[in-house]
Amino acid sequence: MSELVLHGYWRSSAAYRVRIALNLKNIPHRHVSHDLRIEAQRSPAYLAIAPHGLIPAVEHDGRTIIESVAILEWLEARWPEPPLLPDDPDDAAIVRAMAALIGCDIHPLQNLRVLDTLRADFDATTEEVSAWAVRWIEDGFAALETLVAQHGGTYAFGDRPTLADCYLVPQLFNAQRFGVDLAPFPRLVAAGEATSALPEVAAAHPLQQADADR
Repeated sequence: MSELVLHGYWRSSAAYRVRIALNLKNIPHRHVSHDLRIEAQRSPAYLAIAPHGLIPAVEHDGRTIIESVAILEWLEARWPEPPLLPDDPDDAAIVRAMAALIGCDIHPLQNLRVLDTLRADFDATTEEVSAWAVRWIEDGFAALETLVAQHGGTYAFGDRPTLADCYLVPQLFNAQRFGVDLAPFPRLVAAGEATSALPEVAAAHPLQQADADR
């Protein structure tokens, strides 16, 4: 079996969620960094790997998998232990919905290229860009708080980590970066703290990565 290579960047929340899953499943891997601030992900060499010019991407056994949602589902299928989805299909659908709420409804609206477009094409100020990000994080977190209140335990869903936590922890990190008031979301905070306390998850933290700003 060939080496698994993760193409990412220390502060990318999409790469962060993949690092969490890799660590929870104890999958050996090598990280290759692409600095988003200098658009390294748009280099011809990287576009030859991932034609959409985004991270993360994973190379393994001669294949490349792009998009974190596909990567996480692939990891779950290829390395099913420990599981990050419940066995019950209804429960698994709820976990996927929690993950999608972050991956589809929150994160894309405060992704770097969207914020750069607000600045470049609409002359948005730093304050306006931050307000935009905070608005969509708070909106999504309000819905997610309700779901975690209904289905959560120690973690976002039940009492073992799932894909929902792989998404939640990085989004909480982003929320803190943007100065979001997390007081209205106590269940999200509690689930995030419980997950972040796991050694495998702590090792995936952006500031623990070799390419992180020091």
